[in-house]
Amino acid sequence: MSETTTVQWDDTLEAIEKCYELGWTDGLPVVPPTQARVAQFLDAAGLEASCVVGEIPERRRQITAGKVAANAVMAGCLPEYLPVVVAATEAMLDPVFNLVGPSSSMGGAAVLVMVNGPVTRRLNINSRNNLFGPGNRANATIGRAIRLILMNACAAVPGLFDRSVIGHPGKFSYCMAEADTETHWTPLHVERGFSPDQSAVTVFAAESPRQVRATGHPNAILHAIADVASSLGTSMSTSGSVGDRSVGLRQGQIVVTIAGNSDLWKDWSKDQVREHLHSRIRRSVADLKEARVFPGDVEPKDAETFISLIPEPQDILLVFAGGEESNMSSVIPSWGPKIGSTAVTKEVK
Repeated sequence: MSETTTVQWDDTLEAIEKCYELGWTDGLPVVPPTQARVAQFLDAAGLEASCVVGEIPERRRQITAGKVAANAVMAGCLPEYLPVVVAATEAMLDPVFNLVGPSSSMGGAAVLVMVNGPVTRRLNINSRNNLFGPGNRANATIGRAIRLILMNACAAVPGLFDRSVIGHPGKFSYCMAEADTETHWTPLHVERGFSPDQSAVTVFAAESPRQVRATGHPNAILHAIADVASSLGTSMSTSGSVGDRSVGLRQGQIVVTIAGNSDLWKDWSKDQVREHLHSRIRRSVADLKEARVFPGDVEPKDAETFISLIPEPQDILLVFAGGEESNMSSVIPSWGPKIGSTAVTKEVK
């Protein structure tokens, strides 16, 4: 998509079909990005169209605020959502995130957008029931805007630079908020260096969420979460490489969401939960050999020798989010090893 592309049409349906012809959609209809509407978005955020949000040097792409705004319009955002979309775009273009890796991998990663701070209340970004489901405009359109930016501005087009073998629905839209005022736990963005009165967005190269059911006791819930997080077949329990570097076991970060009543966790801090999980998210050498992650035949001692799948406790991004009615959780493995892509947090300005 070029900022200078001008298309004329006689009616809205014709404009929508023209967007399909130009390859600007994710497969669903988009809102035609008229010059007036894009300008309205930029004015709301106090941005010039030519302002550079970030770059992808490997693809010789420079992502401007004008391109971000146009895709936010197409996604169905409201103008006041644009600062969140800009912050998420800035975060995923940070070199630490290494967007080229997860956006072009056969592993089918999506960019999970996690929002914290006052902006979540102001924009009504969902942090509770149906957390990853439909029904909330802010979540759906902010997440969709990131996907359209990836396709239209970053060239991550399916079949071109996006080489996903399976993919997952989060590649349409993947956005949530933390219920950070409804728990004593330290909010994610505060743990990552921001103050409670700031708003921030954390992006994470993610597989799809794996729902976890457990009885209503912290130890039982954490036992179930650790078991799901330790399963074979995730990016963390396979071997691979980054560029020409062999990484062996692809130890990576992980997002864990915990729902239900926050009173259940009154005696637990986030650090305690992370320490508890970190010591239990692991696989035996025997299992890893059976899966051909490690070479060699299984030896008797291998069944009693365990390997952690997560480098450090702090690599568990723990978020209090989801409905209050049941003790449901989710486990979201990283796309790849921590050295391949690391979560990045940026302020919403």
